[in-house]
Amino acid sequence: MPLNLKQKKAIVAEVNDVASSALSAIAAEYRGLTVEEMTLLRREARNSGVYLRVVRNTLAKRALEDTDFACMQEGMTGPLLLAFSQEDPGSAARVIKDFAKEHKLLEVKLVSIGGKMLAPGDIDALAKMPTYDQAISMLMAVMKAPVEKLTRTLNEVPGKLVRTVAAIKDAKEAA
Repeated sequence: MPLNLKQKKAIVAEVNDVASSALSAIAAEYRGLTVEEMTLLRREARNSGVYLRVVRNTLAKRALEDTDFACMQEGMTGPLLLAFSQEDPGSAARVIKDFAKEHKLLEVKLVSIGGKMLAPGDIDALAKMPTYDQAISMLMAVMKAPVEKLTRTLNEVPGKLVRTVAAIKDAKEAA
């Protein structure tokens, strides 16, 4: 059933609103997937904080104007679904990559982060990006390491002294 102008404007406004606040975007061709598979993909995306939408390419191009993902407009051909990461940059990439492992018909066409286009093969690097919490924990581990090493070094001095005194005592007792 064709959309009227009001419905088209609503779709463009919704996708534009999501795209303007998204951290990364992926466009993948879904040709050949069944309704059940698409429903499963949508469920996984919703659970991961990813906005997933199938939009006509003409409407998607209009929606991506004046956003960081305007660079994706040129490559939009064929039946595409758009996935926008809302919480962390790699969430959409993880969802699409994991789903594409099991469903070979889902093919990544466009990948964009921070206003830059990446090659479709770079989805692996994007998917491996840590979440915010993981990045903070990695940073804290790096910051904590020198302090822990200093503490262990300082604790080693009295321990070595005690071991030396004990060795001297044992040597005197044996003599």
